[in-house]
Amino acid sequence: MIARPAGPHYRVEAADPAAHLFHVTLTVPQPQAGQRVSLPAWIPGSYLVREFSRHLQKLNARQDGRPVAIQQLDKATWQVDCVPSSPLVIGYEVYAFDNSVRTAWLDSQRGFFNGTSLCLRVHGMAQEPHELELVPPRAYPHWEAATGLEPLKTGKRGFGTYLAQDYDELVDCPVELGAFHSAEFRACGVPHRLVVAGATEAFDAERLVADMQKICETQIRFWHDRRKPPFKGYLFLLNAVDDGYGGLEHRNSTALICSRRDLPRVGDSRMGEGYVTLLGLISHEYFHTWNVKRLRPAEFAHYDYKQENYSNLLWFFEGFTSYYDDLLLRRAGLIDDATYLKLLTKTCNQVLQTPGREVQSVAQASFDAWVKYYRQDENTANATVSYYTKGALVALCFDLTLRQEGHASLDEVMRALWQRCKAGPMAEADFAAVLKELGGRAWTRELAAWVHGTRELPLKDLLEAHGITVMEEPAQLQQRLGVRVTESAGIVLKNVLRGGAAEQAGMAANDEWVGVEVAGSAWRLGKLDDLMLYIGSHRRVTAIVARDRRLLRLDLAIPASVTTWRLVLRDPARAQTWFGPQG
Repeated sequence: MIARPAGPHYRVEAADPAAHLFHVTLTVPQPQAGQRVSLPAWIPGSYLVREFSRHLQKLNARQDGRPVAIQQLDKATWQVDCVPSSPLVIGYEVYAFDNSVRTAWLDSQRGFFNGTSLCLRVHGMAQEPHELELVPPRAYPHWEAATGLEPLKTGKRGFGTYLAQDYDELVDCPVELGAFHSAEFRACGVPHRLVVAGATEAFDAERLVADMQKICETQIRFWHDRRKPPFKGYLFLLNAVDDGYGGLEHRNSTALICSRRDLPRVGDSRMGEGYVTLLGLISHEYFHTWNVKRLRPAEFAHYDYKQENYSNLLWFFEGFTSYYDDLLLRRAGLIDDATYLKLLTKTCNQVLQTPGREVQSVAQASFDAWVKYYRQDENTANATVSYYTKGALVALCFDLTLRQEGHASLDEVMRALWQRCKAGPMAEADFAAVLKELGGRAWTRELAAWVHGTRELPLKDLLEAHGITVMEEPAQLQQRLGVRVTESAGIVLKNVLRGGAAEQAGMAANDEWVGVEVAGSAWRLGKLDDLMLYIGSHRRVTAIVARDRRLLRLDLAIPASVTTWRLVLRDPARAQTWFGPQG
């Protein structure tokens, strides 16, 4: 029998699905005089101040059955005019209409929330045990509940009371509500559960579960060989929508969102591109169980929920995870060599087609995530680089260089870091020390150039040395011109890349590319690819663009030498030592 904690108790009700309102009753058994409470401004794993308090309303408090005054101190902190002699009861509503993995959602079909959106932090009691009570909605008797929290007193449908050891654990275990599909499996003897909301009748749950089991077992063995992972069970919460993609990692669960079209279908055994993308997402978030939720930046040893928590290490925790997510799909036997190289080719080209790689290092990009990565605009590609994609290529360079020099692999470095840091906070110095220990030399130059510098990575030479040929082929028209466009209602420029032909011609983001003049004729453009149809072999044309309703005629030079990469397997035996099944 689990002893009942004396810490905060949260009672959550799906009070009004039509209005998308959760009702929360927070009971503080032993409050402080003038007790303060606050709602987090961000959620770990998603580095943007999201101001969750903007969705909180009707805050009230009672003590001994009588109302007590509440004073708001800042955007997300309140002080209650209470005394410490008796329990404090705080009630409020939370508007939940963000169908993502980061906040909260409630309608007549489904409920979902992260504790950072619903659960006020009781100051002075964050380290105490917390209870979460999920109330079954009377209007939806078929609904169930699922969460990674430890059950304290729950029914068959999952409603009831759960226990968290502290506030961090409470808000690190998202909750799914609704009439969802549920399946269980074991990976290396550890129970896992998959919950899927929004799937159609065509959904092949059996296939997805079998493939997820391979992913989980491959990763557990990657980190622990034959030993048990650092959790007693694991929960996947997958929300299938018409169009969506994303995930957020947690200590013993993950919240995922995908397109319904990407789910496997009964009777269709093909490994489609969308399904591979979904498996890569699952692999990515599961790898985070080790790499960021336990082995994590030293700055994240204790979260400050009120403000930004800066780190230079997202290139390692997100980038290296992005390297291993697809690599471990290959090692699990879920994709073949050609598919893996296609995925790696895409990552290489994404980085090489980002001018910002010459402006900002991945360490700087990590620190700036709060103001740049999560607030992208028309100039993002010119000013910064993704610590996901370039971080993955940095991991590739370390891995292939280690293998080439014959001392170790990045696999061994990751496991050694896990041991060195005791599955806890890590600094870049720890990474450097393990590289030196296993790699047989100091890696100061590589860290300076690849992580803290903006020079090109030595990808070609390293790939060639491991049996992969880099083929340079003519790029698509958008890359040749240095633009990214939308074509839903005419050709509109989303991005104009630094140094490209479009920028040199004077084009700007948000311009509508109306037409082109060439050899005395003028043509209206419907799609960007129509450009080559109209200009033939001409390499200098006049582009007609509309900017703020004004038509501009711009002299545009069509470049011919822009290329893109394609990776080709030249020496299968050599490559297998790297991305083939590992012993």
